[in-house]
Amino acid sequence: MQLKDSLINLTPLSDEQQRQLSQALSTLNTQQLAWVSGYLYGLSQTGLQPAVTGSAVAAPSGSLTILYGSQTGNAKGVASAIKAQAEARGLPVTLASMADYKPKQLKKESHLLVIVSTYGEGEPPESAVDLHDQLKKGKIGKLEGLKFAVLGLGDSSYEFFCQTGKDFDDFLAKAGAERIHELVSLDVDYQDAARSWGEQAINAIAATLTTGAASSVASAVQQAVGHSQYSKENPFPARLSVNQKITGRDSTKDIRHIEINLADSGLTYQPGDALGVWFDNDAELVGEVLALTGLSGDEATAHGTLRAALLGHFELTRLLGGFITGLAEIADNAALKDLAGDKAQVNTLVASAQIVDVLKRFPTALTAEQLIGLLRPLTPRLYSIASSQREVEEEVHLTVGVVRYPQEDGTVRSGGASSFLADRLEEGAEVRVFVEHNDNFRLPANPDTPVIMVGPGTGIAPFRAFMQEREAIGASGKNWLFFGNPHFTQDFLYQVEWQRYVKSGLLSKISLAFSRDQAHKIYVQDRLREAGQELYQWLEAGAHFYVCGDANKMAKDVQEALLDVIAEHGHKSREEAEEYLSELRRAKRYQRDVY
Repeated sequence: MQLKDSLINLTPLSDEQQRQLSQALSTLNTQQLAWVSGYLYGLSQTGLQPAVTGSAVAAPSGSLTILYGSQTGNAKGVASAIKAQAEARGLPVTLASMADYKPKQLKKESHLLVIVSTYGEGEPPESAVDLHDQLKKGKIGKLEGLKFAVLGLGDSSYEFFCQTGKDFDDFLAKAGAERIHELVSLDVDYQDAARSWGEQAINAIAATLTTGAASSVASAVQQAVGHSQYSKENPFPARLSVNQKITGRDSTKDIRHIEINLADSGLTYQPGDALGVWFDNDAELVGEVLALTGLSGDEATAHGTLRAALLGHFELTRLLGGFITGLAEIADNAALKDLAGDKAQVNTLVASAQIVDVLKRFPTALTAEQLIGLLRPLTPRLYSIASSQREVEEEVHLTVGVVRYPQEDGTVRSGGASSFLADRLEEGAEVRVFVEHNDNFRLPANPDTPVIMVGPGTGIAPFRAFMQEREAIGASGKNWLFFGNPHFTQDFLYQVEWQRYVKSGLLSKISLAFSRDQAHKIYVQDRLREAGQELYQWLEAGAHFYVCGDANKMAKDVQEALLDVIAEHGHKSREEAEEYLSELRRAKRYQRDVY
């Protein structure tokens, strides 16, 4: 009996289904049969149903493009989920990061969904900067005929909540595009609302987009077989191997070198990626919060007892303005109400204190429901990975600055995740982790390309990974590091390793800025200007320029210095220097990992 006959005899299909299948398959070539095979396998693994189409298959009229601008991976995750929703409806859909998208392509789109986060003072995420800038300046031109919708992700504790989403919605409308679904701005607890928005937006698009059979389901197959089983929602229970302080005894900073064992996880990462770390709050801190609110901790919640919920499910170390205003509505305290009504005072307190400090000033009896209603869900912290997997194999290394907040009463508050890793997690203990890939912070594909790295403080982390990787693959491109910290003797992170790289020739140049080792403070941006002529020569020779670290001040100062260097040594106007830098960004030769 032939194999074909054997398969037919084993089929679970009815005679009519077999006839229809045979008739459909007989019209396909080899390439199309391979595609259908993957499509059907993807559906079987994901549980999705193919879209139902009429007896007459209409030619596609337009297609959907989903663009995301993501800083920490949230917008990317939402965009991927909405793409799956569109595919389940049979819509032809393309998903792209704004960093990989040519802005002029917008003029060719028919349907567009934008999912974008906001960070800092209402600024676009790094991957969205160029598209945001070109739309803002009207460089793309009119976009009549484009139907769009925008979803913004943000944090309402910041003044410019979801500003980037509002910007894209405004820019697209002003360019003549048609808003097909309303702008929605979502807070940190965004998952359910994002899913609902996605369904509504897809419905609106489906009503105006005529399609035939389901579009490519390569992503459905990838979701089924191409990802590690471990993710943000399902973290890997890794083990802490090493916790070593790498700043000196007299340093004003407490910075730790952390090593975590990923054995048996199947997790892989590249230099430039981040490690997400889930953590538990300090039990003593939980006890303080309970005492100040008059609660025992034994009260029942959806997460078990209230004490268990506060330990592992709610933010206690990040103070948000909403906690202060919410507490003021509950408490009968005139001083607290006055404080909550003064935005400047609220912002000052948010920047320097934690939830427990507010409760110490304004002790308030609360029910368990009231307390939980004032708190945000716990979110993992992302740390730039400080190792190359080619070098450390089933390990991952981090460079963690332990956050400490001295208070007026002499107490010291600590950051939730950093103190968990540094103070409360014993070596050998479990820590839940996942890899957050960052394709917008990557070494050049060509190993001969020179790289310039600016990473003061813990911003040094990814560049340690870069050097391990370039050494492992025998890359011949030149490497130049700019590093800064307060004191040479106390704060030169990984000093022995950098000296070894200099001695071996892997690190071609190192420019150091120890700000407090002389009367006049010197920072990395000062070293950039001092080396301006050679720096510009490296850029002209094709070098890639990387920045990692503080977004609020350092990264802005470094960009200003870089623009000054380009203007002075490239003999350009300020506008020409800005365009030169924009071209570097578009070519992925200017990349930033800032936080």
